[in-house]
Amino acid sequence: MWALKDKYAIAGIGYTDFTRNSGRTVRSLASEACIKACADAGVDIKDIDGIISFNFNDSAPAMGVATEMGIPQANYAVDFQSGGNAANLITLTATAAIEAGLAKNVLCYRAMNGRSGFRLGGGRDMNAYGVTQYTAPYGWITYPQAMAMWCRRYLNKYGPQADYFAEIAMTFRENAVLNERAMQRTPMSYDDYMNSRPIVDPFRMLDICLESDGACAVLITGADRAKDLKHKPVYIMGGAYGGGPNQGDDLFDTIRYPDQAHNALAYLKDDLWKSAGIGPGDVDVAQIYDCFTYSVLMALEGLGFAKEGEGGGFIMDGRIKRDGALPLNTAGGLLSEAYIHGFNHVIEAVEQLRGHAGARQIKDAEICLTTAGAMTTASAMILRN
Repeated sequence: MWALKDKYAIAGIGYTDFTRNSGRTVRSLASEACIKACADAGVDIKDIDGIISFNFNDSAPAMGVATEMGIPQANYAVDFQSGGNAANLITLTATAAIEAGLAKNVLCYRAMNGRSGFRLGGGRDMNAYGVTQYTAPYGWITYPQAMAMWCRRYLNKYGPQADYFAEIAMTFRENAVLNERAMQRTPMSYDDYMNSRPIVDPFRMLDICLESDGACAVLITGADRAKDLKHKPVYIMGGAYGGGPNQGDDLFDTIRYPDQAHNALAYLKDDLWKSAGIGPGDVDVAQIYDCFTYSVLMALEGLGFAKEGEGGGFIMDGRIKRDGALPLNTAGGLLSEAYIHGFNHVIEAVEQLRGHAGARQIKDAEICLTTAGAMTTASAMILRN
């Protein structure tokens, strides 16, 4: 079992509007989300002594945000150069920093102008290293193209999944309709999904996550202190980061990966459940990294909610709906709420466990899983109220 189980908690959350064009600097977005997280927890900015973020050279550095906020002494300021797989990692890192005595109150944030500014993947060097230098001349350069190959491998192994993908997209949109901060709130029918524009086989437009401007932040502190703050603490039960053997260091460098019909979560499974001392059947609600619809299937199977190749059947039984056995992405997910590189999943997890999710609230939610990442590296975290 994880040595830090329940010793640390998320005490505050903050977020900006999610839009297609913020009209603001990324640092301004980050500062707003962080200031709101402090206010939500009832912690004075002067008591913040740690700040952590992750980015792809598309955000404001932690120390710059600390300076803009007026944090007098940021003893632990760290920026991970990483993708969506780090959305839980930075929160877990905050607990380690506090445990090591490097800080007492740590802000974690992700901020990006992902639609109006630097669009994810748009600044990649196509000649520097790895397999990309060979694939780029043939036009194979984007995230949808890369993920389509993973999805195709899954389909070749387990068969057609169009109805399953549609069910995922429609369910998450149904949740987003109830979420005032969601970017996409127009109801989606099966015909809407099937008639959406093809992007790269087998993906349609509605299989792919949004591009968003915005920021999210959480405040991590010790469990004992969190009990005395404004809201009921959300305890960090456990977590895991990694992804098995032969992890690629380039977007397309996955040829050596053991089986592209699985992703990193299949390799995190044992460490994740062991860290929290629970199993899949104990989870009340989950926020799964849905950069693409099919990544939800891989997560459900990889983490043991469904057997290999049977994730679609799990979904079609209605289990992922709000009144199902495992409600998923209750705010609308990356497909319909926003794409803040997966960190908005952590915000929704906290709101569900606090009982603050309004019309989309899952009754008696006590344990929530969050995942991040969909290829060779991922992170996951288990929270409880």
